[in-house]
Amino acid sequence: MNVSIEHYLILSAILFVIGAYGIIARKNLIIVLMSLELMLNSANLAFVAFSRALEDMTGHVFMIMSITVAAAEVAVGLALLVSIYSHRETLDIDVLKILKG
Repeated sequence: MNVSIEHYLILSAILFVIGAYGIIARKNLIIVLMSLELMLNSANLAFVAFSRALEDMTGHVFMIMSITVAAAEVAVGLALLVSIYSHRETLDIDVLKILKG
């Protein structure tokens, strides 16, 4: 059985939609950040699929750069979560909207 690029792109689209739903529907900030990571990983899957189909390493380079940025984003995001939780003792997005300027 040969897995074509369409299979990878369909999987990538499904993962992206699940991540987008998680961002829109969830109220917990940790779940929102996990959904954002799922969306980034679906983009990485598409990069690698196109790179493999075109037999070019550019997609792999973009994927590595994206993983690096995602790791930095997770570190900053978790630091913000800890700070918000220590001050407000909640991670509910509706409660945190009060912080708007």
